[in-house]
Amino acid sequence: MECAFVGAGAVAEKYAASLTESPLELTAVCDRVADRANQLATANGATSYTDLGELLAVESTPLVVNLTSHDAHATVTKRCLTADRHVFSEKPLALDADRAATLVSIAEHRELALGCAPINHQCDAQQHARSLLGDGRFGQIRLGYAHAHVGRVTEWHDNPSAFLDVGPLYDGAVYPLNLLISWFGRVERVRTADSLDVWPNRESHAPGRPTHVEATIEFASGPVVRLTASLYAPHWSREFNSLELHGDDGSLYLADSGALAANVETVSVGGVGKAYVPAPHPSPPRERSYLDGPERLAAAVKRGQRPTASRAAHVVAVCNAIEAATSSGNSIVIDSCTTTRESLLPPPVRPVQTETATPDGNARTASIRLPPIGFGCSRYREGAYVDRRDSIATALDAGYRLFDSAELYGNEERIGDLLDASGTPDRDGLFLVSKVWNTNHEHVVEACEGSLDALGVDTLDCYMLHWPEAWAYQGPLRNLAVKPEDEQEALTFPTDENGDPKTVDTSLTETWHRMEQLYDRSDVRTLGICNVTLDQLETLITSARVLPAIVQVESHPYHPQTELIQACHDYGIRVMAHSPLSPSGILDERNLAVVAEKHGVSQAAVVLAWNVQRGVVPIPSSITPDHIVANLAAARLQLTDEDTARIAKLEDPAFNR
Repeated sequence: MECAFVGAGAVAEKYAASLTESPLELTAVCDRVADRANQLATANGATSYTDLGELLAVESTPLVVNLTSHDAHATVTKRCLTADRHVFSEKPLALDADRAATLVSIAEHRELALGCAPINHQCDAQQHARSLLGDGRFGQIRLGYAHAHVGRVTEWHDNPSAFLDVGPLYDGAVYPLNLLISWFGRVERVRTADSLDVWPNRESHAPGRPTHVEATIEFASGPVVRLTASLYAPHWSREFNSLELHGDDGSLYLADSGALAANVETVSVGGVGKAYVPAPHPSPPRERSYLDGPERLAAAVKRGQRPTASRAAHVVAVCNAIEAATSSGNSIVIDSCTTTRESLLPPPVRPVQTETATPDGNARTASIRLPPIGFGCSRYREGAYVDRRDSIATALDAGYRLFDSAELYGNEERIGDLLDASGTPDRDGLFLVSKVWNTNHEHVVEACEGSLDALGVDTLDCYMLHWPEAWAYQGPLRNLAVKPEDEQEALTFPTDENGDPKTVDTSLTETWHRMEQLYDRSDVRTLGICNVTLDQLETLITSARVLPAIVQVESHPYHPQTELIQACHDYGIRVMAHSPLSPSGILDERNLAVVAEKHGVSQAAVVLAWNVQRGVVPIPSSITPDHIVANLAAARLQLTDEDTARIAKLEDPAFNR
């Protein structure tokens, strides 16, 4: 779509920086300063203007991007809307709530699209924070703290007067306000507010509004947030643009509410009485550009949609109410007619599960969407059993939502206690896996019921055979973690007189038919199998009525399991990789070190990212908080073809654990 820029200052340069890779085509630039307009227009093959009326009369471009100074936004936007142009405006939409509401009304009446910065609610870190808020992890949010420290504009901007004229509310506070309103709906009232005229005497530029404002705002949905916006507090303040929310069951900290890109520590989560843990976005990073807002608006127009800037108008109304409260000393109720139409936090989206059939119409499987990285809950580490309660709790805080358990691990009761505790994500936001052990192949229903009871859930998202081989039954395997280690070993690893595993004559096909009964009973949503060969899998598929939805095998650069994984993908079966980091020496490999150094990450992150890019969900297990966080963040790493070729050289056909 063709577009025109009105305003050719510093912010216009930031918008123009992405034009070469954008679906938008800049055809015209207007600025009262002819040299600025000419320079930006020439650089982008556009026509320059110094008069907006002339541009609107001559150019037919359907979209105008309003990049003028704060106090000119409303006037320019109105002129463009009345000329039947779609408009995307820099923030704020206006400086007056009535004018902002009028702009929304004009856009609606003329069936035009109207958008407004900031676009922070669409950025990675903020959307990740929203997903964490939406899964019930924090209980009811009741209290928050938001900071918007614009900083000493005389030190970092070539036109500080524009900022000093409008004050910190309309330039800085719009970021946390836009985000909070998109999450919690409209602000009902400003409970209290105050302002300070603090500014260095040495400065030649005098502020036109108070340079420091503090307010307590109350949302109609319940949360109360203390907002601080300042031109005096510098950019490098510890709480530059942060947002902290506290609920009954935990807290969320967003280091930068206006960030266009997320790093590992942008979002942190803390349970009640617990320290914050970084919660990295478990997806490849995507930095939004300034032009992303106009691009989204143009795309909506092409789809026949006409979004309005109702949320941006409500932000203006809140800023007006804060100013009124500072002047009067009274609580100010905000007119609901200016409210945003955005809905409140959505419910979490549980992994997609749709039943499909094989070409012969017999066997059924489920197509599922899994998190890119899961968390392994095994107690067995480096030759000893360890308590996993704290590490699993840390994983929940960090944002893991796939947990791989098993009756063999003996700690499902402890996991169940964690899932039942306050501050745990809603059940629909979790993907829970358990496994039937080798000694229970003839007692699958009993084993599954034991795991369900221990975990305190009605249904498992996937129930798996831990190994294809069947061993002699030793009785129910409940809460092994509380038993002496020799008793645990005797119950789970029965041996014959020769010291070999004591097997029973039960075929894999027979055991799988018992697994299918659990699917029929709705005790499990999907079925899976672990540590299977390709021949065993294909044999199972030929006789199965319900196909495995997941296959879990050991997979790492020494043992990539390429043929098996490709076969699973061809069947529509998802693959999980257990023990992705455990082979001795793998994290010391020079090839991994080279790739890790190139990307500024650890060798462990490279291995995990390598699995993710192969369509495999690794389930690393760690008891170290820093490693737990770093493992989840590995999903953000994107390897190049050169990287994967280097990693491929590590394959060892003779590998055998």
